[in-house]
Amino acid sequence: MSTPTVAPPRPDVVVRLCRSQRQRAAHFAVRRAVFVDEQAMFAGDDRDERDVRITTLHAIGMARGRVAGAVRLYPLRGGDWKGDRLAVVPEARHGALGARLVRFAVGTAGARGGARMVAMIQLPNVAFFESLGWHRDGTTVAFHGRPHQPMAIELSR
Repeated sequence: MSTPTVAPPRPDVVVRLCRSQRQRAAHFAVRRAVFVDEQAMFAGDDRDERDVRITTLHAIGMARGRVAGAVRLYPLRGGDWKGDRLAVVPEARHGALGARLVRFAVGTAGARGGARMVAMIQLPNVAFFESLGWHRDGTTVAFHGRPHQPMAIELSR
């Protein structure tokens, strides 16, 4: 397993669970901007039945005081958690926000008793996840019409 890279603290980057309807709306707006408008992976909206489940957690990432990133996470069976819908708007992709969102999801799942987190990663992002300590967990598969690499990371409780 590779050693995760450690980013220096960035006071201008904040990640937290959504605490209000306004924050949830901002979370969904980031996802729509990335997955619907930019990547055309979904038509109209990327929300699904997972978004309304009480066990699903929605997080936002703020860069320079504005919501610029989102991730959702939820428990699966057997101590696994899934992280998905990681999205960062283009103008915020060259800072620490994406890594902070991933680390936040991993830390949150571990703090809630998770043993492992899994995710489906678009191929251009595999090296980024590997740099954060994730490993490939199977062969590439089609997911939402695009090739994705299943990946996983062990969680600290």
